[in-house]
Amino acid sequence: MDLLTLSSPSALNALLSTRPGETKLGQNFQLLDNFTPQALKQVKAAGAHFALLGISEDIGPRANLGQHGADDCFSSAIRYFGNLQANRFFDGHQCLLIGDLHLQNPADSLDSLRQSVAELDDAVTEVISALLQVGLEPVVIGGGHNNAFGLLRALSTFHRAGVAAVNLDPHCDFRPLEGRHSGNSFSYAASQGYLNRYHILGLHEQKNSETSLQQLETFGGSWHSFQDIWVRRRLPLEQALSEIIDTNQTLPLGLELDLDAISELPSSAITFAGVPLLDACHYVSAMASNCPCQYLHLAEAAPARHPAGVDAGKRVTGQAIAELLLAYMNARLQPGSCTSA
Repeated sequence: MDLLTLSSPSALNALLSTRPGETKLGQNFQLLDNFTPQALKQVKAAGAHFALLGISEDIGPRANLGQHGADDCFSSAIRYFGNLQANRFFDGHQCLLIGDLHLQNPADSLDSLRQSVAELDDAVTEVISALLQVGLEPVVIGGGHNNAFGLLRALSTFHRAGVAAVNLDPHCDFRPLEGRHSGNSFSYAASQGYLNRYHILGLHEQKNSETSLQQLETFGGSWHSFQDIWVRRRLPLEQALSEIIDTNQTLPLGLELDLDAISELPSSAITFAGVPLLDACHYVSAMASNCPCQYLHLAEAAPARHPAGVDAGKRVTGQAIAELLLAYMNARLQPGSCTSA
């Protein structure tokens, strides 16, 4: 796996701030010496449940004529998550810290960028497939939303059937099949039979082309709009979540969250009129507790897009992702959570 760099003990320790008498989550993370089926089976047997994978690239958003910066959030996310306290509520032993996928930046032409996204799709599919084969639950952080395609392809291939996805996102990412980029992961997955059911929570009514909406409707996709829930207040968030949960009980589910849905969070398409972070955490927790989630994908965080600079961006995105990770993992591990379709 040429594109995968494994996390090392020294690299992890450099992110942690330890104190006498305390144990941080990161001190209990499991690591790999090599990425092989046998090594993955060993950490699974040792109690790992979640496999944390970073994807350090922004070629997908740039191939979609978007902004740079989605290649630089994994280490800050691990820094903030790993420095939370290990205690009776969650202790970190359940986490395998794998490392991150990194694709060397291609030339800036659209053709080169889109070809590189297709190459990255293959790498994502390979890594995720290996994790699913041994029963580890992928948690993918960083990169563009283009990586949803590789995740869905791996999940569908593993289950030998089309799967479901629910996505908190102002954009449906159902753009035309014009070469791979961050705006057409779900339309490509649908066209190739990997995606059977798709719902978008928080779709922004004016941030999606009519062509994309028509293609989504033709496929049979559905949505609850940002305006209906957070602006017009016609539909309570709890009712929307209840409807989504009721219709996502039968298929293996990929849980997607584009961080540009969250208000003021630095991302490739930062918004100042978005979903509150606490509502995003609740979405993750509710879905993870009540649906057969197979992975969590947190895409598009871009620390460099913060108005105060990259250091402020890393602090904000790191803290936000840490809370989202905790919401997901606690929900998946609680007794009675929905574990399979």
